[in-house]
Amino acid sequence: MNLFVQEIPASELAPKTIQETPAPGQDPLIARGLQKEQYAGIIGLAIALIAAVGFFSRRVEYAIALALFISVIFIALFLFV
Repeated sequence: MNLFVQEIPASELAPKTIQETPAPGQDPLIARGLQKEQYAGIIGLAIALIAAVGFFSRRVEYAIALALFISVIFIALFLFV
C-alpha cells in the first residue's frame, strides 16, 4: 500500500509560545448592557402569558399570578437572608 505523505507546515508560533488573553472587560463575545432589555422582555412575556391564560380562565390566571407572587417572595427571602 503506497500512501502519499505530505509534510505539515510548521505553525507561525513556536510550540512553547504563550499567547496573552485579552482583558476581561474587552471580550467582544460577551454582550454587555443588554440585561435590562432582557429583563424587560421576560417580564413582558410573562404578563402576556398571564393575560392570554386569563382570557380563557380567570381562575387559572389568578393561580398563576399568585404562584409568581409567592415565588418572588421566596426568592427574595432566600437571597437576602
